[in-house]
Amino acid sequence: MTKRILITGGAGFLGSHLCERLLSDGHEILCLDNFFTGSKQNVVHLLGHSRFELIRHDITNPIYLEVDEIYNLACPASPIHYQYNPIKTIKTNVMGAINVLGIARRTRAKVLQASTSEVYGDPEVHPQKEDYWGHVNPIGIRSCYDEGKRAAECLMMDYRRQNGVNAKIARIFNTYGPRMAVNDGRVVSNFIIQALEGRDITVYGDGLQTRSFCYCTDLIDGLIRTMDAGDDFFGPVNLGNPGEFTILDLAKTVIGMIGSPSKIVFQSRPADDPTQRKPDISLAQRSLGWSPGIALEDGLIRTIDDFRKRLNI
Repeated sequence: MTKRILITGGAGFLGSHLCERLLSDGHEILCLDNFFTGSKQNVVHLLGHSRFELIRHDITNPIYLEVDEIYNLACPASPIHYQYNPIKTIKTNVMGAINVLGIARRTRAKVLQASTSEVYGDPEVHPQKEDYWGHVNPIGIRSCYDEGKRAAECLMMDYRRQNGVNAKIARIFNTYGPRMAVNDGRVVSNFIIQALEGRDITVYGDGLQTRSFCYCTDLIDGLIRTMDAGDDFFGPVNLGNPGEFTILDLAKTVIGMIGSPSKIVFQSRPADDPTQRKPDISLAQRSLGWSPGIALEDGLIRTIDDFRKRLNI
């Protein structure tokens, strides 16, 4: 059955891949973005599609649409971008969620909140399971994003309990792939661009902090499975790749794959930067039949190729 689906933040890195996938599944897509971090270039190839509509709008302001489902991806997701205007970031998380939930309540639409592993903060539990409440600094430089996403989760659950809105929560761990913004400051894009240009690879701290890296199409599949699961499954559910790598190992892997002359240089570590980050995905495996299938090196090959084309290197 064809559904009319709203994707907020639809012109972003993950949003554009979600638009593509849902179009290919036969649905009608309303892609909403204010282009703060999203780019029209990410969806320009979809503009002529009869079931695709691009709407320039800031979700902190109300909008009235008739839809069957909503994926709420609107929010800057990299520290450089969400710290650029922290008040705007928390407004996007909180007011954006309220406006999305207003649409869902009025139209009886299902809504999926794209939450984040950042709700776990600098975790004292490893790997992180969904029943862990986190270790977050509520007044730090990352709190506009961390606490904003936690507040959005609260709103989803309260609208579900009080108003019967079919709201679901997915906690997204580090994701990478084609169309990552060149200037987003994330570790995968930073390392690839620095290596392609032969510049020093910047590693913060000693590089022994760990992350997990999920390829974008695996993540999109997890989001759709979460939305399509029965109404009694609403999360929160972790979506990420449980493979764990140190930042230093990632830097060395990227240099080796590109054959770059880049050297690794160390700089001081940012405040509240998590020491460990690895999802426990047993709930997603058990309830959604979902596991990521693309290995890090395979995903990096595709991502490096995309950056080569866009940077003409």
